[in-house]
Amino acid sequence: MGRGRAKAKQTKVARDLKYRTVDTDFASLERELRSESSTASGGYYDEPDYSQLAEAYDDDDSDDEDDPR
Repeated sequence: MGRGRAKAKQTKVARDLKYRTVDTDFASLERELRSESSTASGGYYDEPDYSQLAEAYDDDDSDDEDDPR
């Protein structure tokens, strides 16, 4: 029980989506997609260079191997 309200709401939303007339602004959509593709290649986040940290911790690991404990 209780499915009636949920189903009625889903039906109402589906009908609204099916019969709604929307004026799509294709020019703004194209601008948005073009700006996304140009930033996607560069990305929002530049990954830092971890090689220096890796070298620093690599030296510490070699000390542990010599320790007999």
